[in-house]
Amino acid sequence: MEIIITDLTRFSKPEKVCIAGVNIDTGECIRPLPYISLEKCKELNILPGSKLRGEFTKNNNRGYPHIEDSYYKNLKHIGASTSNDFQQALEKTLQDSIADGFDFPFPEGGKVIPHNKKPKQSIITLKIDPTQIRIVEDSYNPGKIKLNFKDNDSKKYTYLPITDLGFYNYALNHFKDSKFPNDINTFIDSQKELYLRIGLSGRYENNGRDGYWLQVNGIYTFPNFDTEIRSYS
Repeated sequence: MEIIITDLTRFSKPEKVCIAGVNIDTGECIRPLPYISLEKCKELNILPGSKLRGEFTKNNNRGYPHIEDSYYKNLKHIGASTSNDFQQALEKTLQDSIADGFDFPFPEGGKVIPHNKKPKQSIITLKIDPTQIRIVEDSYNPGKIKLNFKDNDSKKYTYLPITDLGFYNYALNHFKDSKFPNDINTFIDSQKELYLRIGLSGRYENNGRDGYWLQVNGIYTFPNFDTEIRSYS
């Protein structure tokens, strides 16, 4: 099977990364397991838009919502997709809104789905007006960034964690710049189209809320992208 990588996300411990991709023929989303090391990822030059070929077997033990989990064998990087193919892969998993994609009526400011409400998937794609999102600094953790945006159903989501590895590295490199994060927001505003990959964490409890937490796995702009964000630097 061939997949186009749509998610390259970080963990709190940077030694490993999580990748996910889409089979452009079927629209199926695949999250390869076990998680790949960052060094292996760099060695294979795996970035959003990369094409991978491998043998994938569903992990049926974890269950909903993480049905994308699949064990892999013989994973190979076979090149980079075109911009058009990458956009098609994102379109294959498009949902109208977070509430529709995860079948859960989030309250205003909601960020977690209770553990007893298991969605049928853990990753979706949204197409958002670029002017409706803002990268903001995390006031509690200097140097880290969060995302505020208005969804297509006019619901606002604020201070969602950004696990997109490229954006995380960009923030580390630029958070002391006087123009950060205004410069990246200005670039986003200049683009015609924007896609968000929204994922759910594994189950955990925080401040008395036990469930699956929203996170931003990927932020992609068309027709252009910032080359520094889409790199390992």
